[in-house]
Amino acid sequence: MSIEVDDEGMIRLQKLLAQSGVASRRKCEELMLDGLVEVDGEIVTRLGTKVDPTTAVIRVDGRRLPPISPNVYLVLNKPRGVVSTMSDPQGRRTISDLVADRPERLFHVGRLDTDTTGLLLLTNDGEFAHRMAHPSYEVYKTYVAEVSGLVDRAVLDRLKAGVTLEDGPVEVSKVRVVSSNGHGDKARSIVELVIHEGRNRIVRRLLDEVGHPVLQLTRTAFGPVKLGRLPSGALRDLTSAELGKLLDAAQL
Repeated sequence: MSIEVDDEGMIRLQKLLAQSGVASRRKCEELMLDGLVEVDGEIVTRLGTKVDPTTAVIRVDGRRLPPISPNVYLVLNKPRGVVSTMSDPQGRRTISDLVADRPERLFHVGRLDTDTTGLLLLTNDGEFAHRMAHPSYEVYKTYVAEVSGLVDRAVLDRLKAGVTLEDGPVEVSKVRVVSSNGHGDKARSIVELVIHEGRNRIVRRLLDEVGHPVLQLTRTAFGPVKLGRLPSGALRDLTSAELGKLLDAAQL
């Protein structure tokens, strides 16, 4: 987005809000006068106040407005069989093959194993990528898994209580059975679970540990960002609201 700034790199706050798509200029002025606009932790009601659009932490009615930046923040629906790296010595299909037409040098936020599909964040903001992948920031991820067998209440309770794997305990924030069908060896369940862990193959290992091996696995959400109807292999930009929430989560 192109923002017109003065010789000192500053812009009137209501103009920045309007150009960022918050509302019309007049409505943005009303939001300021009503005390609903905050800059760097302070409510700003004086019309004409100037800010640096690249560094100011702006909130409108509590919602973070991302700074103006040359960085890109993308959602990819990773197909099955694609390796979550930018190159592969074995010649397998990688993320690079899906973003070959992008001019930026992109980083992927964490990984999905080769057989797992779904939501992967890509960015050229290295610090953002590092923080989003770091467990200390506790960004929750939502997965939907098709598993063998019928998942009963005892299994759900065990998952909610936490399961210890060979590399440590795993905390499951939420888990539910979406559907189940069949019997015997043909029994299948669809399970949705929310965790903030990012260890290698963590969901597959977790469900295998409780006796329900994963047949198919998709990540459907990363924090507030949802996969929705994004086609397999396709990209989209994060919305302003999604990015604002993730920047807050990353303390950026």
